[in-house]
Amino acid sequence: MQELRGEIPAGKLKDPALEQLRKDADAALLQKSLSVLNKSMSPPSGDKHDYMSLAPYWWPDPNKRNGLPYIRRDGETNPEIEQVPDHKNMDRVISATYTLALAYYLFGEEAYDAHATELLRTWFLDPETRMNPNLEFAQAVRGVNSGRGTGLIETRDIYRLVDAAGLLRGSKSWTAADQKGMEEWCAKFLDWMMRSQNGKDEAAAKNNHGSYYDVQVASLALFVGKPDIARNVVQTAGEKRVAMQIEPDGRQPLELERTKALGYSTMNLAGLFELGLLGENVGVDLWNFRTADGRNIRKALDYLVPFVTGEQKWPYQQIIEFKVAEISPVLVVAAVKYKDRRYQDLAVKIDPTVLRRIDVFPFRWLVRTEH
Repeated sequence: MQELRGEIPAGKLKDPALEQLRKDADAALLQKSLSVLNKSMSPPSGDKHDYMSLAPYWWPDPNKRNGLPYIRRDGETNPEIEQVPDHKNMDRVISATYTLALAYYLFGEEAYDAHATELLRTWFLDPETRMNPNLEFAQAVRGVNSGRGTGLIETRDIYRLVDAAGLLRGSKSWTAADQKGMEEWCAKFLDWMMRSQNGKDEAAAKNNHGSYYDVQVASLALFVGKPDIARNVVQTAGEKRVAMQIEPDGRQPLELERTKALGYSTMNLAGLFELGLLGENVGVDLWNFRTADGRNIRKALDYLVPFVTGEQKWPYQQIIEFKVAEISPVLVVAAVKYKDRRYQDLAVKIDPTVLRRIDVFPFRWLVRTEH
């Protein structure tokens, strides 16, 4: 990563991925600062600094006059979730910040650094606007609860947040105080994830929710200087996640139960790949973990390939169109980790733009070991 960074100012490296990154970063400069306070309703705590959201697949019961309690319709998103914008706004902040931070790190332009810093300060650091480090009221179900463990899936991209902070470290705008504040926020959030009932419920989840809980805990632990926690998470993921989630033929039965089975199978696989990348930071090889009866991450990918290419018809439910490009970043990483160019060729066939998106490569994970 540092070698790549050094070649760009010297004009030695020109690449479509870098050109696309610059375009994306310029667009991210237009992202206005957002705060968890930008919502009209308050959570049960009465404190708008607390993140809140509504469960997406829960709807009014048509057989009840007031519709309560809500009932589940898996895979069907209730538009009422738009009433609380915290989830969407946080996603926008993290996405823009990561793009800006990566662009700053590679191109050295202070405009990217300055705007990324502004976005992070507003959402996470400024006492007047920051989010409290918990998801106590995430994915509430009306008439049932005020929040639940499954809500933790809404911060599954938090690795981008901690990587952004790592990429900004030492820049002109992102001060030592900012770095310390971000580390303190993440440490509190990690503690909440591991100690709260919502966190414990999500840790116990056997499907993609459990996988992404592990991704978040490991990412946060590495960022705040607790590598032993991260190492334990990835070490246990072999037996706890891979062995329990993947069949010997590569099927993921807990995801196949869903109404968007192909989408969730791909999503969970991406989470396991992220755990594999995280494991490289703590000396754990999840890529080659294999049970006696052949359960492993690569087998899960190979199972999906003929369906995403259209060679075979998907035999399970998928009630909305699956965007096959979603699996292309996984294929690119697989080509590197399994030293098999066929995965990359397939990724490009599925999504010709994939190699122009620098964030599909595992560069971001190197931030933790470079500082």
